[in-house]
Amino acid sequence: MSNDKCFFGTNTGVILSGAVIGAVAAILVHLHNPGNMGICVACFSRDIAGALGLHRFAPAQYLRPELSGFVLGALGSALLSKEFKPRAGSAAVVRFVLGICAAIGTLVFLGCTWRVFLRLGGGDANALYGILGLVLGIGLAVVFMKRGYGLGRSKPAPWALGWVMPVLAVSLVALLLWDPKLGPVDPDNNRIGPVFATPAGKGPGGMHAIWYWALAGGLLIGFLAQRSRFCTVGALRNIMAIRDLHLFYGVVALVVVNAAVNLGLRQFKWGFEGQPFAHTQTLWNILGMALAGVAFTLGGGCPGRQFILAGEGDSDAGVFCLGMIGGTALAHNFALVSSPTTANMAGGPGPAGQAAVIGGLIVCAVIGLTMREPKEV
Repeated sequence: MSNDKCFFGTNTGVILSGAVIGAVAAILVHLHNPGNMGICVACFSRDIAGALGLHRFAPAQYLRPELSGFVLGALGSALLSKEFKPRAGSAAVVRFVLGICAAIGTLVFLGCTWRVFLRLGGGDANALYGILGLVLGIGLAVVFMKRGYGLGRSKPAPWALGWVMPVLAVSLVALLLWDPKLGPVDPDNNRIGPVFATPAGKGPGGMHAIWYWALAGGLLIGFLAQRSRFCTVGALRNIMAIRDLHLFYGVVALVVVNAAVNLGLRQFKWGFEGQPFAHTQTLWNILGMALAGVAFTLGGGCPGRQFILAGEGDSDAGVFCLGMIGGTALAHNFALVSSPTTANMAGGPGPAGQAAVIGGLIVCAVIGLTMREPKEV
């Protein structure tokens, strides 16, 4: 059944999806996911990269099952609705680069385009600057789109191609449960790696819900988001480009319900200071999320939407997701990531992170100005 003919294609359907996402995110925080980070696709991509040894920032290493749940939940929904359609388009390298740029922007802000709204739902007023930056970035991308930007249309692809990301998702869950120790020995003569995990209390990677609750939350969100086409970036893009509020209703529902559940669980704290895994550097909150906004829009959707599309067979989205995971590793290895504000540290990005944001905006501008839909012969 096509989306426009089902319940989830209605305003009520997308509102329900946003409400469930907001509630699940708050509940996952209650179940020990990091504060205001019940769901953060960028942060979870970073933790997965660390768990696989792609970066060695020990506080952020864990094979987050939520993202596997996104892919597999979307796969189940797409199979049931006969929307599983393996497909591929063009400009794979450009999509990979956009994924890297998006990852850098989100890790300078310290949150993806889902978490910026979840941070607001938790009372973090710094999220308002992030949303401003997101609007600016999406607006810039809309300008490029109106000037003819495009990466080419997707075409049907071999059946097996659509299963690559679901198989990878299952493999990550299997590695989480197996937890193989096949690497070298540490000073205490214990084998380490190839899967790494942050010890409890040693950083955000050590803060997580029990794997089956995290996976269940991801599966539910993946199923609903695939049916409703929920997308935080698409919601704002559609307002700017075609004056359509449909997806935006879902984003509003996410914030309202997330705030309500956080209040009920006594997790809501309004203000700029003392927010979990956040910094108060206004300019870089704006510019970091501006980079994320333009990169996600040029790439075709928000980070959650990319994983959902990958689950329904879109290999272009899969390339973008892999670019994000690689980009989070690169950001940590090259010290591009912001540090959170603490009692004795101002927080925010260092010089390398600041330069990377400016460079990323330039890269996205070049892509937006030079990539055009190929003309049909």
